[in-house]
Amino acid sequence: MSEEKENQLSSRISAKKVWELLAITVATLIVWNLPTDFFGISGLTIVQQRMIAIFVFATLSWLLEAIPSWATSLVIITVMCLTISDNSISLFKGEGGTFGELLKAKDIMATFANPVIILFLGGFILAIAATKSGLDVLLAKNLIRPFGHKSENVLLGFLLITGFFSMFVSNTATAAMMLTFLTPVFAALPASGKGRVALTMSIPVAANVGGMATPIGTPPNAIALQAMTQQLGINLSFGQWMMFMFPLVILLLFISWRLILKLYPFTQKSIDLEINGNIAHGWRMWIVTGTFVITILMWLLDRITGVDANTVALIPIGIFALTGIITAKDLQKIDWSVIWMVAGGFALGLGMNGSGLADRAIESIPFGNFSPILILLMSGLICYFLSNFISNTATAALLVPILAVVCTGMGDKLSSIGGTPTVIIGIALAASSAMCLPISTPPNAIAYSTGLVEQKEMLKVGLLIGVVSMVLGYTMLYFLGKAGFFA
Repeated sequence: MSEEKENQLSSRISAKKVWELLAITVATLIVWNLPTDFFGISGLTIVQQRMIAIFVFATLSWLLEAIPSWATSLVIITVMCLTISDNSISLFKGEGGTFGELLKAKDIMATFANPVIILFLGGFILAIAATKSGLDVLLAKNLIRPFGHKSENVLLGFLLITGFFSMFVSNTATAAMMLTFLTPVFAALPASGKGRVALTMSIPVAANVGGMATPIGTPPNAIALQAMTQQLGINLSFGQWMMFMFPLVILLLFISWRLILKLYPFTQKSIDLEINGNIAHGWRMWIVTGTFVITILMWLLDRITGVDANTVALIPIGIFALTGIITAKDLQKIDWSVIWMVAGGFALGLGMNGSGLADRAIESIPFGNFSPILILLMSGLICYFLSNFISNTATAALLVPILAVVCTGMGDKLSSIGGTPTVIIGIALAASSAMCLPISTPPNAIAYSTGLVEQKEMLKVGLLIGVVSMVLGYTMLYFLGKAGFFA
């Protein structure tokens, strides 16, 4: 494509984004200024109506991506502070029962300092330290060795190793790292064979699936965990989460292995694999390794130690800062856009609950007449569908606050499926299962950018594994819920 054509295409895209943003703004302002009785919600206040308008803005912005997803979260928090908080601009303040109660500005701002955010920061810091010291290369070299040289076993090795890394490291970083390790393998495989497709697809699949296993594996897990803690008062520990998700992830990785081999068999039966990379020697490697082990053990044993997972996440941050292993320059490598997206989701939940909007909506819609199974399945399918087209973090940020309140309002009527936690954890599972398109997740985009896999191949693999993941995952959640595991 010529430079002139590229510029024309860029201009068209920019113009399209401007028109989309304008349409979103107009829709938001219309909702903001409608008469309160238009919504059919008894006793709706002006503050609650403004929260509906903010929610409309968030939904349309995350769906259309007229502005970056992280920017949407920043706008949410800014608008909430300026229009529905106790520090609002004077023009937006009011009094009386019809106006409603303003939220506290410090509570809205505190969404960025939520303990779950610290949990994520700890995960990011661990990942940066592992890369700087070469611990990731050392682990990959030693973990792949037992799988030998047989092609299908090497594929299994990459699936399991990628899945393992993705449990504790950003799935985006994991996918980028593992595809780098595969570069010499691709050179040794025949260009006309299907082995390259099999290995390339194994990375995003394992990264997406592996993230389900721990609360820090992917942002939707953290959003679900935070909702259960703050809105439901259910403290599900790091170890408890892994107790049921880890076996599911291992099973899904083995199923993915067989499915990928069936679809894309190797023509070359053996692979000579060599993983290269810089590995640091000396005290820094010992500190990183020791801190890594201690942090993971304390995450798993948080009920025994009495220290919750969020506080444990401060250990690597403190140790690496003190020893100089992490510097100010390294902090720039943290994916702050993800942090802001998660904070935006927390702010939406705070606004819906703090303003009383969620309670009003529950009173106006007869959710109590809905079948618990229907709510469980429909919420999962909606999340799965949306997550294939927009960020899984944005999808979870939109759906979790709504479902947490809706399900809580139904009381004991959801007891047959284990209550609200079954639905909320299901959202996290459905978000991670969505991997049909290059735009579905960052690992998919990274794999697609190699040029070794076509969109139709990604759709085929992603759809099959996504459906299997949803069926097995929701079946597991249903029976765990009935057994009272989440109570």
